[in-house]
Amino acid sequence: MRLNKRVIESTIVAGMLAVVTAVTAVGTDAKATQIADDKTANIVVTTKGVAGVIGELANAQAATEEMLKAETVSREKADTVTVAEAVQEEAEPENQTEEVQPEEPQLTAEEQEWSNKLMANVDESLNVRSAADENSEIVGKLRRGDRAEITETLDGWFHIVSGNVDGFVKAEYCVTGTDALNLAKQICKTQATVMTSGLRERVAPSEDSEVYGSAAEGDKLTVKTDAETAEGWVAIDYSGSTAYVKAEYVTVAMNYGSAITIEEEQAELARIAEEEAAKKAAQAQKAASSVTQNAAVSASYDDVTLLGALIQCEAGSEPYEGMVAVGAVVMNRLRSGAYPSSIYGVIYDAGQFSPAGSGSVAAVAASGVSGSCLQAAQQALGGYDNTGGATCFRRASSGQAGVVIGNHVFY
Repeated sequence: MRLNKRVIESTIVAGMLAVVTAVTAVGTDAKATQIADDKTANIVVTTKGVAGVIGELANAQAATEEMLKAETVSREKADTVTVAEAVQEEAEPENQTEEVQPEEPQLTAEEQEWSNKLMANVDESLNVRSAADENSEIVGKLRRGDRAEITETLDGWFHIVSGNVDGFVKAEYCVTGTDALNLAKQICKTQATVMTSGLRERVAPSEDSEVYGSAAEGDKLTVKTDAETAEGWVAIDYSGSTAYVKAEYVTVAMNYGSAITIEEEQAELARIAEEEAAKKAAQAQKAASSVTQNAAVSASYDDVTLLGALIQCEAGSEPYEGMVAVGAVVMNRLRSGAYPSSIYGVIYDAGQFSPAGSGSVAAVAASGVSGSCLQAAQQALGGYDNTGGATCFRRASSGQAGVVIGNHVFY
């Protein structure tokens, strides 16, 4: 229990007065007199009388003051500890947590492959120089769509290797890493290389869909990466239309190029010029020699409709000369003696025309053949042959030698 100093001092004074009064009433005695009270402390009166009592009371007062002083010090220490604990709690909040750094996004395998690659972000080509200096010799060209490997990064320059070119390009004209990959997806064609013969190119991604045509093993088909498709199918370009092939029969890859040296560029320009001239000459010669007029073949309305339906399935998106050429192939087979002796028999000969086997020809014949395809059928039945006697055809991209008409080569 805490004591109030003023109360204690008052009590002591009152006690002193009471004792003095009692001593005076009794008188002094040479002998020691003991005053006892069961409820208070004993006070011994010696032979010194009142002076002795006052001395004892003074001692009691001093002891009381010491007790008060000790309690005050103890209370101050307790208050100091409480303040220190409060300061510590303020300095170290209970809910303090470490800042969590966000994880870096994981790169795909394709993005990792492009991490040290670049492409020139230009319309035509970017000069590759022998040193990191705009006045140094030009050793090659990094064309739009070419990819290069970065071997060194300098101040404003990249040291690259691509094809047979080893040199330096200005960094401001290039994109690297994921940006280079995204640019490649925008400007580079993606090709599907056919791994089997007679791969059917269908109107829709379904094995029940009609067939545009077929591709041979080794053909390179342009993939339409922005077209919607279904799992297990690849969308390709078929003469401006979208067709679909089974993914398991093709390998798909991005067709990016490599830088070329100055010598390679000159040789390439010369080769292109020579090939273009030779191609034009060959086409002119074939066009002049391939057109023949054979005897007309009499045919029923059903034969005309059936032939027109086949032409529409195989060459409906080709130019008119390409439509006539497909009809001429059927008539050339009919005349050869190596195939069935009727138009129906030639068209439905096993394993020859895939649209016939799939039911597409019958469906088109039933729903109605376009006027241009019927006209092409009648011209072929009339004996017109612009294929030079060809009995087969395939996509021109196959590299097969023959008479090229539209997107097909006839041989």
